Amino acid sequence: MKYIGITTTVPSEILIAAGYTPLDLNNIFVTADNHEHYIKIAEEDGFPQNYCSWIKGIYGVCIEKGIKEILAVVGGDCSNSLVLAEVLELKGIKVHPFAFPVERTLDGIKKQLDSLMGYFGVNLFEVEKVRESLASLRDKVIELDERTYKDSTVSGWENHLNQVCMSDYNLDAKQFEKEIDGLLDEVKTREPENHIIKVGYIGVPPITGDIYDYIENMNAKVVYNEVQREFSMPRHKESNSIYEQYLNYTYPYDTFYRASEVKKQIQERDIDAIIHYTQAFCYRSAQHIVLKHELGVPVLHIEGDKSRNLDARTKLRIEAFLDMVKDQKLFKENI
Repeated sequence: MKYIGITTTVPSEILIAAGYTPLDLNNIFVTADNHEHYIKIAEEDGFPQNYCSWIKGIYGVCIEKGIKEILAVVGGDCSNSLVLAEVLELKGIKVHPFAFPVERTLDGIKKQLDSLMGYFGVNLFEVEKVRESLASLRDKVIELDERTYKDSTVSGWENHLNQVCMSDYNLDAKQFEKEIDGLLDEVKTREPENHIIKVGYIGVPPITGDIYDYIENMNAKVVYNEVQREFSMPRHKESNSIYEQYLNYTYPYDTFYRASEVKKQIQERDIDAIIHYTQAFCYRSAQHIVLKHELGVPVLHIEGDKSRNLDARTKLRIEAFLDMVKDQKLFKENI
């Protein structure tokens, strides 16, 4: 099997059509028993301590696991990915750069995807055939997401985990679809969960995976995962081509476009409050200014760094925030 490492969700249909199996390096890093080991590898090779832990973790995975080839997104994702690509190239890893267009236009995304197809020697027909083969899996992960908020039988963590796996289809799309089928059958037998507060989670997937259980222990529930949901391409049925599918993918584009979709989901899911997560030392932290202004509900900004567990200060901030939101909601209901 010919693997190619990826640093975020990419037009994987092109890679699969070219005979590759996409391998999300983020998932290897964050699920490792000792994930900080990968960070240490990067720091020993010269990455500064005050640098994004995700970038260092991806680097460490590439070195430790002997990754030979990656597709690095150098536009529309992390501002540090370009430097990461350069350092990996220095280490002898074959790097294929890819950039989402700065301006969100059909012509712009078509140019980038056509260039990628040409680079890997595949045509549009082959790519569309792969896109069609993934449609049923996408639909089932979308259904799982809907069950998170419509009948509250899927937890926020389960929703997060299965959506985030859509970046590389858990390395085997057919097997992953069978697993989703089993989960969908199981949740039909569950009793609905009842929580006072409905929370939306926006921003990059967290390194602090315990955030979901912590929120649910306070009579609240994450009913929306912004970026993780985008990995499933939730508007793929509305997209008539691979070009439109990645044009409708919000994550690589400007904050106002992202906010427009988040606002739709706030209304659709009756969300009471938003938790906005970013990594420490990430430029995306400044996007909070725009998001807080645009969303129209209470928004709490938190940061993660190396630890997979929430620190005491962040727990206290989340608890105080949710208490405030709960008090406001109950007050309005009793007027």
